[in-house]
Amino acid sequence: MDRIGFAVAIPGRFMDIPYVGRLNGMPPSDVVSQIRINFSMVLNLLLSHTPEQVQELLEKSFAAYLKRHQKRRKRRNLDHRDMLWEDFLKHLGFLKETGYVNEDDRLTADGIWASQLRIDQPLMVAEGFRRNVFPDRNPVLLAAIIGAFVNEREVDDRIEKKQVPKRLRNAFLGVKRKLRSFARLMIDRGFEVRPLFLRPALTVYAWAAGDPWEQVTRISEMEEGNLAMLILRTADNLRHVRSLARVFPEASATAVEAIELLLRDPVLPAEQFDYPI
Repeated sequence: MDRIGFAVAIPGRFMDIPYVGRLNGMPPSDVVSQIRINFSMVLNLLLSHTPEQVQELLEKSFAAYLKRHQKRRKRRNLDHRDMLWEDFLKHLGFLKETGYVNEDDRLTADGIWASQLRIDQPLMVAEGFRRNVFPDRNPVLLAAIIGAFVNEREVDDRIEKKQVPKRLRNAFLGVKRKLRSFARLMIDRGFEVRPLFLRPALTVYAWAAGDPWEQVTRISEMEEGNLAMLILRTADNLRHVRSLARVFPEASATAVEAIELLLRDPVLPAEQFDYPI
């Protein structure tokens, strides 16, 4: 194996260059498996594997390898391996209950297109499309709603009513209301559902609508780096929506427009405007 490696870091507006320099002299971190069972993983595995084959894959995963080589009780290794499999079965059971997988452990038509949503909350977003609750003809509104699903932070949602465009408020509240029963079902079955906040949606809405960066920063109440990341991740999620052209052609075309509205300076520097969308 190579003993020497090279990396190139291109400075950007939101990069902490001194910290990057300090990393060069730091000791290497432990390599820890990040494998987590989630709905996107299960849907994609079932595209080409049976549950029995998935169990074999989990047995050979890096997480299982690490556990086998730790100097701890063998029983704990077995427990961890079993936990991954049980978690897979738990996700599989819910996908069957909600119609994304059939009783033969094969993806349904909905499961096949939902597997393309390798995003933050794939099943909630898939259900939103299945129930036709997203504004699939308005790129600014679609970007805003997807931004709400991308957000991971607990935020202060106390916003003056006059600051929120009526069409955004109606779209946001409509999505929350129409997905509430599905979210409750997920919670009842033991799955985490992140709450949706209006402020991130308003933030992405303002940026997609063409508001200046300084104003959007004030609306967001975020550090600029976190704001840029929210917008970039929203654009990335929209790329997966774009891939649904066969089943949701209008939403796919609208997602393309939304991405173009989001990827502008300073989120994407001017020299990168030809970045593929």
